[in-house]
Amino acid sequence: MKTTILATDSTKQLWLSLLLSILCSFIINAQDDKTAYQQKKLFSSKEVLPIKLTYSNKHLKSKTTDSIYLKTDLSYQQENGTWKTVAVDLRARGNFRKANCYYTPVKMKIKKVNALGTLFEGNKKLKLVLPCFSCKGMNDFVAKEYLAYKLYEKIAPYHFKTRLVSIDFTEIKKNKVVSHTLLGILIEDIKEVAARHKGHVFKRHMQPITQDPVTSVQNSLFQFMIANTDYSTTYQHNHKQLFADKKILPVPYDFDMSGFVDTDYAVVSKVQNKKLPIEDVTERYYKGFLRDKGIFQRVRSEFLINKEALFAILDTHKHLFKNKREFFKSRDFISSFYHIIENDRRFENNIFEKARTVRTKKATSK
Repeated sequence: MKTTILATDSTKQLWLSLLLSILCSFIINAQDDKTAYQQKKLFSSKEVLPIKLTYSNKHLKSKTTDSIYLKTDLSYQQENGTWKTVAVDLRARGNFRKANCYYTPVKMKIKKVNALGTLFEGNKKLKLVLPCFSCKGMNDFVAKEYLAYKLYEKIAPYHFKTRLVSIDFTEIKKNKVVSHTLLGILIEDIKEVAARHKGHVFKRHMQPITQDPVTSVQNSLFQFMIANTDYSTTYQHNHKQLFADKKILPVPYDFDMSGFVDTDYAVVSKVQNKKLPIEDVTERYYKGFLRDKGIFQRVRSEFLINKEALFAILDTHKHLFKNKREFFKSRDFISSFYHIIENDRRFENNIFEKARTVRTKKATSK
């Protein structure tokens, strides 16, 4: 089923708007070019980082906003076994998770002076992904979402760097403190991704067809692979956008609603408030836009070439799972994706023929 989006502007007007937006982006982000990108120590290791946090989960959810943060300390274990402490500011993020989960994802800010000389040096902003509930299997969901990030690293060069953390979380309640052991994911800030590629963060909403065709299809086919519909490249929902290498590039994040992760709270998303023709998050639905068929075949070939490498990523992280059935479930899920793209007809029917189209009206003279 194809979805057609009609644009009221002419093609010429569309590209003029794009060029003006890029110019504005250069001006707004000019400061980014003043410092060269340096590899951050925090994301240079693949080891799980032990950290400690103490705060009131209730206050985090109810008292913090985009501008109001909760102050606390983050302690992390150094390579020699000793612990070092960094002052951080936290706020809750994710409207759905705040309403439906016990824990919410966290936005973290660290002052430069506080990060100096620590593992967090150079990271002014970070995201911290947490489980939804304290329940059996909660950390396996986080492990699977982390694997989604690692798979995308192999698929596309424009991606977020991540680091797994084991969290000794001391929750402050009214009359007591409660200890939790959680698995989490630290995610670098989008400005770090931009700096790494000598580009700029591009915030304006644009038609997805203006994005780099290859990266766009890489992203869409990846989302199909993990059966994720909870994103929008138009409105930058669970997506950031870069301008780098003279291209507009999507950078995806937040994969907890995907069929690959298959959390207890995951629901099928909508497109423009219209229900998708699937009933469960584990069903795949291609949401990408139509591109030249040669680009589809090129990206398809990349996925086929990288098949062994992607399964190797899964296999090297098997130790993260407490329930090994969840690991094999994830592995089987990726296998079912390859069952589709390895067959010409199934690839045509499930992906290329389902791609959405964008048409622009030609200007008419009166």
